[in-house]
Amino acid sequence: MKRFFDLALAVIATGILFFPMLVVGSAVALTSSGPVLYWSDRVGKNNVLFKMPKFRTMHVGTPALATHLMDNPQSFLTPIGGFLRKTSLDELPQLWCILTGTMSFVGPRPALFNQYDLVSLRTACGVDKLLPGLTGWAQVNGRDELPIKTKTEFDLAYLKRRSLSFDAYILWLTFLKVVTRVGVAH
Repeated sequence: MKRFFDLALAVIATGILFFPMLVVGSAVALTSSGPVLYWSDRVGKNNVLFKMPKFRTMHVGTPALATHLMDNPQSFLTPIGGFLRKTSLDELPQLWCILTGTMSFVGPRPALFNQYDLVSLRTACGVDKLLPGLTGWAQVNGRDELPIKTKTEFDLAYLKRRSLSFDAYILWLTFLKVVTRVGVAH
């Protein structure tokens, strides 16, 4: 049932957001050199790596590190990168991953391939068995501000409590957080 929900919502969202995605893609192309999309290696279900697209918000050549591990992440941002991140518009290409089944709308956010601490904690508590999500219980409870251990605790709580109604609640909270830009550190 969750897969059907994901597919139906992704098709609708892609139809509604197609023109805005073209505008954002054009803005990325016009304000910095390099590809419009950045494909990062992410850890998916059962710790299998997959490629996840985002609109590029950082200059070409930026180290492939979690932003919280960088000394000065703002120095790597493109002219519109900060805006795209704060509004979460950089995440829109991930609809592709939902359509292809490598991600869900709701689940733990996919870790970068080199976030060994996060992957290890998630594996230890069984969270690695879930499809990663565009949003998740940790995102609506702190997002960038949460330490790795706390994120994993929220991911585990989601694993134990998951249902379509809980997913709908998380999507609603995500909408509210994105509109108010709560919890976005960079």
